[in-house]
Formats: sequence, C-alpha cells, structure tokens
Amino acid sequence: MIRSGQILACCILALLTLGVLMVNSADMSLDPSRAISFESIVLSRSSAYMVLAMIAMGAASWLPIRSWARRAGGAKGASKISECGGFDSTTLTMYGGGVLVMLAVVATVYMPVIGKEKNGSHRWLAIAVPGAGEVSVQPSEIVKWAMIVLVSWYAVRLARRSEGAMGRFFTGLIPALIGVGAVAGFIVLEDLGTGVLIAGVSGIILLAGGAKLWQLALLAPPALGALAAAVMTSEYRMKRMTAFLDPYADPEKTGFHMIQSMTAVANGEVFGRGLGHGLQKFGYLPEDRTDFLFAVICEELGIAGAGLVVFLYVTMLWAGMSIIRREKDAMLKLVGLGVLSTIGLQAAINLAVVTGLGPTKGIALPLLSSGGTGWILTAASVGLLLAMDRAQSRDERGVVEDVETIEMTPQPA
Repeated sequence: MIRSGQILACCILALLTLGVLMVNSADMSLDPSRAISFESIVLSRSSAYMVLAMIAMGAASWLPIRSWARRAGGAKGASKISECGGFDSTTLTMYGGGVLVMLAVVATVYMPVIGKEKNGSHRWLAIAVPGAGEVSVQPSEIVKWAMIVLVSWYAVRLARRSEGAMGRFFTGLIPALIGVGAVAGFIVLEDLGTGVLIAGVSGIILLAGGAKLWQLALLAPPALGALAAAVMTSEYRMKRMTAFLDPYADPEKTGFHMIQSMTAVANGEVFGRGLGHGLQKFGYLPEDRTDFLFAVICEELGIAGAGLVVFLYVTMLWAGMSIIRREKDAMLKLVGLGVLSTIGLQAAINLAVVTGLGPTKGIALPLLSSGGTGWILTAASVGLLLAMDRAQSRDERGVVEDVETIEMTPQPA
C-alpha cells in the first residue's frame, strides 16, 4: 500500500522537475549561442539546485525528529513557572534569544560586501562559491522556516509546563506575538509578502497550539493597521495597489507587469502554445523565471498545465495533512502544520498575483519559481514530514522508539 509520505515525495519530485523545465524555458533567448537543449537543461544551475533539494529532503527524512522534539519540548511539569505573573521565565528567555538570532540573520542583508541590493530592496546576500560563481542567498527564506520551529517549540513548551498556558493572554499569547511581530515587522521593511506570510503562519501555529480565536481576533485590527501603514508609507507599494485596482490606467508603467501576466495566462487557452513556444517571456513579462513563472506555464501548457500545478499542490497538502493527523508528538504536529501552511499560503498568494486576483507581490511559487535557497529549504522542510511518516511506519510495525515507553512495557515472565 502506498504511504502518504511516498505520495508527498512524488509530488515534490514532480514540482521540481516541472520547475527545472519551465525555468529553462523562461530563460530562452533569441541569441543562437544560448539555444536550449537537453544537455543545457541537465547541466543548468536549476538542475543542480533540484539535485541539492532532493538530497536535502532525503537527509531530513532520516532525522530522528521524535527524540529531538521530546528533548526540545521538555517533560511535562519539568520546571516551575515563576511567581511573577505566571511567566515561564526559562521559556521566555530562550524564546527571546531565538527571536534575536532571527533578527540578526535578517539584518545580514545590510552588511557591506555581502549585502546585495536588487530593484531598490535589500533582500539578498551575494556569496562567492568556488566553481559556481556568485550565489544569492535570501536570509528571510531561512528565517521563514526557522520561525515555524521556534513558534511551535514555544507553544508546546508552555503547554507541557502548565495546562492551558498558551491560552493565557498576557503570559502566553502576547510574548509569542511580540517575537513574531518583531521578526515579521523587520522583514516587512524590505519584503512585505514574506513578512505577512511569517505572521500568518505563526498565527495558525499559535491557534493550533492552544491560543483562543477571540484573542487573535482582538489583535487583528492593530495588525491590519500596521499592514496598511506599511503599504501607504511606501510609494512603490501604493503604485502596486493602484495598478491592481486599474492596471490600464498606466499600462506602460505601473500596470505593465500585471497586464503582461494576464496576457500570458489568456494566450495559453486550453492546451497552451507548447513547451518553449511562449512569447511573453521574450522581453515582455518581467520576472518570468521567478515570481511570474506560473504565467509562462499557463501560456505554454494552457489550462491543462495550470491544472496539473494546482493538482500537485492540493495532493501534496492532502498527503501532508494525513501525516500530521497520525502524528503523536504535539510539537511535530505543529511543525508539520506550519510547513504545509507556508507552502499552501505562499502558493495561493503567488497564483492570485499572477492571475490578477491580487496586487503584484514579489513572492515565489514554492518548488517551481527559480531560486536555490527556496528550493533547498522548502524540500528540506517537507523532508521533516517524510521523517514523521517513517516514524509512524515503524510504530505500525511495532518498533518502539520512546525509551520511557520501553521501560513501562510489561516484560514476559
């Protein structure tokens, strides 16, 4: 019988393979010296990233994540909550330290020499790798996945120290949101989409970890106000909003990007122009290899290709949720939920932008849009779900991992 983990791995492989093909197709040039061939695709940088992503996923799938989760969360009631307002001082100190590390990682984009400015934004590090030239790394991508683990750890740690601690507004939820707000707010300075994504996924994890819905709803207006301020105080973000409302008001400037994207989607019709035969990628559609790769897919593969992409994402999320539902460890459940929420929300935002249902935003399509850091880290994160599936398979075969369970198991006379 095929396991959910096997279905999940097949979806990841299919998305990465399609990503390699479409990234190379989008990179086509009218210059004969840069002709696309089977050899050029196999030896391309995107193929190398795909191999690294699959290696990262495979390595993560063999990690002893259950033992790590038990040690990270600590035993239930292992430490006393301080008398000062019910705060768990140890957990708060460790959580605060983690937040500071996240902020330090994101701040590296402003460092001289390695910090790289592109299109007026500081989002990348330019690292020279022997034999590979200059490699771009996006620190916010690292933080995006690391925050899932940190917030999940915080929620489970509080729950194991005191029942219902996560649902306490001032001693449970507020400290968590301060940390999330600090990291997301700092990222929003340069990357609104990733900052909002981190905040949204963290909210889902906290809600699943014991926070009450009314508490998050109470804090929604200030959060939306901060988001509105981030948009209104930025000229280029305001232009994107006005272009979304009416792209044809300025079709040659602010509305150009959205118009070209929707043109590419419409030109694909049912079965598309054919792989490699798209036209918008030849100087018309900006960011065709990255944020707007789905438009190229629609133009060349049509509704059929777009449907395949959506099918792979839905199947991947379904397989991942089936793994999470069977998982016994609370922290792993939250980490898995965070991984799936990140991929799902990121894909939904990208598809909405490309099809004109949302304002233009620089957020990539997971496992498809060109990007080495994104592919590798996303695949590694999915590998954690595969590791859960492997652990569940051992449970079904009667292989006991938990030392405490072994000690409590009655021995035959």
